[in-house]
Amino acid sequence: MSRGDAYGGSTSRSSEPAEHRELRRAVGALAARYGRAYFTAAAREGRRPEELWAEAGKLGYLGVNLPEEYGGGGGGITELTIVLEELGTAGCPLLMLVVSPAICGTVIARFGTEEQKRRWLPGLAAGTFTMAFGITEPDAGSNAHRLTTTARRDGGDWLLTGRKVFVSGVDAADATLIVGRTEDARTGRLRPCLFVVGRETPGFAYHRIPMEVAAPEKQFELVMDDVRLPGDALVGEENAGLLQLFAGLNPERIMTAAFATGMGRYALARAVEYARTRRVWDQPIGAHQAIAHPLARSHVELELARLMMYKAAALYDAGDDKGAGEAANMAKYAAAEAAVTAVDQAVHTLGGNGLTTEYGLASLITAARVARVAPVSREMILNYVAQHSLGLPRSYQG
Repeated sequence: MSRGDAYGGSTSRSSEPAEHRELRRAVGALAARYGRAYFTAAAREGRRPEELWAEAGKLGYLGVNLPEEYGGGGGGITELTIVLEELGTAGCPLLMLVVSPAICGTVIARFGTEEQKRRWLPGLAAGTFTMAFGITEPDAGSNAHRLTTTARRDGGDWLLTGRKVFVSGVDAADATLIVGRTEDARTGRLRPCLFVVGRETPGFAYHRIPMEVAAPEKQFELVMDDVRLPGDALVGEENAGLLQLFAGLNPERIMTAAFATGMGRYALARAVEYARTRRVWDQPIGAHQAIAHPLARSHVELELARLMMYKAAALYDAGDDKGAGEAANMAKYAAAEAAVTAVDQAVHTLGGNGLTTEYGLASLITAARVARVAPVSREMILNYVAQHSLGLPRSYQG
């Protein structure tokens, strides 16, 4: 039994297909050999979790969602969600799993040319080639209708100009998938488009953003000043617009939910273990309802979030982009709220010990909070649900 299931496991996992249970078990075994201490040491020392990334790649876990003909596992976002959730449950989630195979790999697999697929997917699947993702801008957030990064044709090339912020792992990534805008030849309107930009491309500059979050992966601002790109740097159709963009954003939300639920499961397991063994007045503190009930509520909330997360993954893998969009937003919202509550209650259960390095929970307070604001805020998710699920009037312009 993994530490993440130390509080009794989950009935929902027993209904999974056998291959999913085996994948979960195998990834859990790998993650247990690294664990929270490895992860926090990497963050503290300013280094990346390269050993875990490399081993996960060799075992085929990083590209489990990518097509077999390009070196992947032939699965879907469901399988990649299992990988990230179990890594998080052991205390060592890999943030670049959200970005490199889930967003970038998915977009290229769905919309890239045959040459682009052969050039990039095998490396993404093996983890030997990584790709960051740049969409957020200082004045637009992730609103694709307000992005100012633009690309214009110059002969057979593209010239890309703009700024991005909060781009994870650019220093380690071989390239970055940039969301820009081009002019629609039919209407003259600007529409979203996606370009792959190599890290060493002239005119492509990146600067680290100091963050309070303790994580191995760093955040960066990108500045692009007439970055010249070959014609085949454009992924997919020039006028495909939001379809291609949301092919990556829906998996991003699902994987963020996996990141959050894994974190919540880790925190809850530590709290339950402590509540079972910590004795005050001749009985474990977990015998007191003031301790037991909040932990039980966290378990319920995490399991409900997981159900929506795997519903979203199943819809996405089935090709239901509209249904997946609704479920992915709900899953991300529910998982973030459940993770924040679980981490807070875990720290509270341990009292002073919850703030020590030994127990490894205090650093999760900030990390869990991130899931509420990234990659999209909970308020924007509520706007989406109000408009698309409930049919209420739109409350904002954009």
